[in-house]
Amino acid sequence: MLIDEFDYELDESLIAQTPLKERDKSRLMVLDKETGEIEHRTFCDIIDYLEKGDTLVLNDTKVLPARLIGSKDKTGAVIEVLLLQNIENDTWECLVKPARRIKKGDQITFGDSLLVATCTEVKDEGIRIFNFAYEGIFLEVLDKLGTMPLPPYIHEKLEDKDRYQTVYAKEVGSAAAPTAGLHFTKELLEKVKEKGVNVVYITLHVGLGTFRPVKVERVEDHKMHSEYYRVDKETADLLNNTRKSGKRIIAVGTTSTRTLETLIKKYGEFREDSGFTDIFITPKDKIDSIDALITNFHLPKSTLVMLVSTLAGKDNILHAYKVAQEEKYRFFSFGDAMFIK
Repeated sequence: MLIDEFDYELDESLIAQTPLKERDKSRLMVLDKETGEIEHRTFCDIIDYLEKGDTLVLNDTKVLPARLIGSKDKTGAVIEVLLLQNIENDTWECLVKPARRIKKGDQITFGDSLLVATCTEVKDEGIRIFNFAYEGIFLEVLDKLGTMPLPPYIHEKLEDKDRYQTVYAKEVGSAAAPTAGLHFTKELLEKVKEKGVNVVYITLHVGLGTFRPVKVERVEDHKMHSEYYRVDKETADLLNNTRKSGKRIIAVGTTSTRTLETLIKKYGEFREDSGFTDIFITPKDKIDSIDALITNFHLPKSTLVMLVSTLAGKDNILHAYKVAQEEKYRFFSFGDAMFIK
């Protein structure tokens, strides 16, 4: 497969720069994956498409204020550091700009020396390993010095950093939000439960893959970055029972989908598990773990467009994206939603 097969032209004025005032008032495109038929609704109407006994799977990862601006010791050069993944204790894998300025042994100071990073290893593609020194609690220091790592296509300042978190975010560790979940309010989730729908949580910490465009011509040559996931026994058992009872498993977001598909590919069923996954889902594969998906509208040529194309068919997705532009839907992280049923 060629990457250009997953390209589409996007009017940049449709890229949402700020979240809507009310989370669940985003628009919702409902796409039938079998027929390609499209309906236009509001996100709070998602409840009309959920049935008693279905299981809704949400990713409860919480975004770190992981973007730090500091200065290199010796030269004073301004350096941007994005925390990607905690390796152990105070050692982190980070994305650095400009990376060429940071070699092994170099130090970067943040916020009047409240935080000092020492480079311990140089890796490819702007990745560096740092050991961080500070006094007190790391997350409190980070909360004071760091900012939310918004995607590069968002140019507006985020007034309320909680709007780049889901209302159920709990497990700290992501470099980006699982954005399909941003549309849910606590009240909407309560209504979902009252309808008899199971609501369960898994964790996948979103990492480097979110920030890396696909640069190869052949899709098969792309290498995914690995991300940490965890699924507990109670959730795994409920998912297996949902399947056995003939009800649907509905993933909220591509991160939830990748986690569930990792388990199915690994075990043939859902199990309690944790570890790292670099699963790459393309239309040459088949998604066996879910029946339906709540997702946003994704970047051209991205691995996420490939994932939704695997579930709904490439022609259906590209047509839906064309209709979304004609109907002036808002795109990407703070944009509108799609329900693939």
